[in-house]
Amino acid sequence: MTDLWSFLLQTLTASGVAALLLAVKALLRDKLSPRWQFAVWGILAVILLLPAGHGGRYVLVNWPLWVEALRSALTGEFGTLARVTAPVPLPPAAPPGTVSDWLYLAYVLGVVVLLARYVFSYIRLRLALRRDRPAQAGRVRAVAEAYGLPRCPTVEVDGLPTAFVCGVLKPVLALPAGVETDEKVILHELLHLKYRDVVWGWVIAFFRCLHWCNPLLWLCADWAGSDLESLCDQRVLERLEGEARRDYGRILLEMADEKYARTPGTSSAANGGKNIARRIEAIARFKRYPAGMTLASACVALVLAVPLVVGVRAEDVGAAWGSSVQVRMAAARTTACTTHIGALDAYAKAVLTQRADYRAMCAPLSQQNELAEVWPIDGPGDWRWPSRDWVEVLNLTGGYQIYNLTPVGENAYEGLLVIGLFSPPDGQEWSGLVSERWLAVQKLRAEKEGDRWVVLPQESIRAAPGDQRSNGNLGLPAKVYKAEHGDFTICVQWQSTASVNTLVQGSGGIWISSSLDSTPKPHTGSFDRVSRNSMAYALYTGDPANRDQYSSIRLSFAPVYGGMAEKARWGEHDLSAPRDQEGEDLNWFFLAGGGGGVDGDENEAFQFPDSYEAELYLNGEPQGSLTLLPVEGGEWIEP
Repeated sequence: MTDLWSFLLQTLTASGVAALLLAVKALLRDKLSPRWQFAVWGILAVILLLPAGHGGRYVLVNWPLWVEALRSALTGEFGTLARVTAPVPLPPAAPPGTVSDWLYLAYVLGVVVLLARYVFSYIRLRLALRRDRPAQAGRVRAVAEAYGLPRCPTVEVDGLPTAFVCGVLKPVLALPAGVETDEKVILHELLHLKYRDVVWGWVIAFFRCLHWCNPLLWLCADWAGSDLESLCDQRVLERLEGEARRDYGRILLEMADEKYARTPGTSSAANGGKNIARRIEAIARFKRYPAGMTLASACVALVLAVPLVVGVRAEDVGAAWGSSVQVRMAAARTTACTTHIGALDAYAKAVLTQRADYRAMCAPLSQQNELAEVWPIDGPGDWRWPSRDWVEVLNLTGGYQIYNLTPVGENAYEGLLVIGLFSPPDGQEWSGLVSERWLAVQKLRAEKEGDRWVVLPQESIRAAPGDQRSNGNLGLPAKVYKAEHGDFTICVQWQSTASVNTLVQGSGGIWISSSLDSTPKPHTGSFDRVSRNSMAYALYTGDPANRDQYSSIRLSFAPVYGGMAEKARWGEHDLSAPRDQEGEDLNWFFLAGGGGGVDGDENEAFQFPDSYEAELYLNGEPQGSLTLLPVEGGEWIEP
C-alpha cells in the first residue's frame, strides 16, 4: 500500500471477506468444531496478506471499480490506478501535497504507533517476569507428565489474576503468587504452549495494527482471539472426564468478571467476560466430533477459500452502462486487457461501436483523462469516441480482421486493423458490389504497460480498396517472395488474418448470416478465426516480340517453415486468353491463391514462411525447381 486509495482497496477487500466469514460462522456455530471455527480465520489472513486486486482480480465485490470511481469523483483524476503492491503500508514516495496524501500519512503513523505500543508492552512484561521468582514447578511438572505435554520455566507474579504463557522463542509460564493454581488452568496454558498459540496472538495483533482504523476487522480480531481460546477449551475437555469438565466450566465462570487486556505475545484462559460467556456456551455443547467431520470441515473451508483467494476478473464494462463518467471510466480502467489479443479486440470493437469506454480498456493510462473529456454534455446515454465519425459507414455485421499480426521485440505486436465499409470514402466512386470495394484500415501496435496490454495506433484510420471477406487482399500489405526464371519473375504474396467474436447466427440454402458480438473480451488468449493466405503471380519481363511463344504457365508452390515444405499448391494460366482489360498491366498473370484456418497452435498463422519452393511449367514443359525468397529482407510490402 502506497497511498490512501490502495489502502482503501486492501481494507475494503478484506472487509467483504470478513463479513462473509462472520455470517458463515454464525450459521455453522453449532455445526462444526472449534478447530474449524478458528481455522477458517486463515482464509481472512490469506486475503490480508495478498495484495488486493492481485492478477487483476477482485473478491466478492468489484472494489477496484468503486475505489477508482470515488477517487475520480473527489480528485478529477483518471490517469492512474490504485495498485496494492504490498499488503503492508510503504512510506510515501514524496511529501504529502493533497488531503488524501495527509490522510495516508496519518494512517501510516497510526500503524507505527500501535505496533510500537504492542512491542513496548511485550518487552516491559518480559523484563518484569525476569524479576519474579520460580514457583509451583512440581505441579506444572505433574500436569505435563500426566498429559504428555511440554514444559517451560515457571514464575510467580504478585497481583496476577490468572495464569498465562508469555513468549515465543523462550516462553515462560506465569502463575499468580500466593495461590495454588488449579491443574485444569495449568493444563489449558500448557496446551497453548504445545500448539504455539502465542504465535497466533502476534499474528492477530499484527493485523490489528495494519487495519487499526477498520472497526469490522478489529471485531474479527476479537472473535479470532476468542475462537483460539475456545479451541484450547476443546482440547482441555477432550482430556478431561465427567465432573472435571464441569469444574473447568466453573473455573471459567469465575473469570468472567475479570478485566482483560492481553498483551501480544501472551496467552491466558481469561479473555474478558463476553468472550468467556460464549466459551461457556460452547462447553455446554461439547462433544467429540467424529473423524468424518474433519473431512467435512475441510471441504467447507475449501469451498470458501478457493473462490475468495482466486477471485474473479472484471469482464464487461457494459455493466456500468448509464452510470456516471467516473463509474464508466473506472469500469474501463479496472477491466484491464491481460493479453495482446484481448487489447486488440477491445480496440477494434471501440472503433466499430465508437464507445470511448471500450477504448479506455486498452488505452495507456496517460490518455485516460483525454478520453474522459469525451463524455457528452447532455448526459451519459450516448458516449461516443470521436476519433472520426466512421460509425455511419462501418460494416458492423462483418466484424473486423487483424492482418499480418507480427511480434516486434519483447511484449509487443504490430498488425493492421481492417473493417469493411458500406459507403465510399470522400472523393471515391463505387464499382461493382458496394460492400466489397472499400475498407477502413489502421496500423496498430499492442504492447505491455505494467500488468496490462494497451494499443497504440500508428496512424489515423484511412480507406483502402479491397474485399473484407476474401482470403487475401491485394490492396493490403503483404510479405512478398520472388524468384527469376528466364522471361518471368515468379511472385508469391503472403498474408495472415485473425479476429475475435464474429458469430455465425444461421444459414438457409447458400446464404449465411452473421453478426458481431460487440462486447470486448479483454482476457481472451486466442482468436476465434485465424487464417493464412498465399497468392501466386507471374510477371513477363522478356522481349514483347517473343511474348506469343508462351501459351500457358503453371506453378506448383509450397511454403517452407524451418526447412520443411508444406503440401504444395498449384495454379495455371492460359497466356493465349483474350487480353482486353483496358488500363491493366497485361504482363501480370494470376496463377493461384487461397487460404484457410490453421489447425493446432494458432500462433503458426503469424509465422511467415522462410521461403517458398516451386516447380515452374511453361507450355506444359517443366522448367525445374525455384526457391522464392522474401524481398527487402522480408519487410512488409505496401500495395
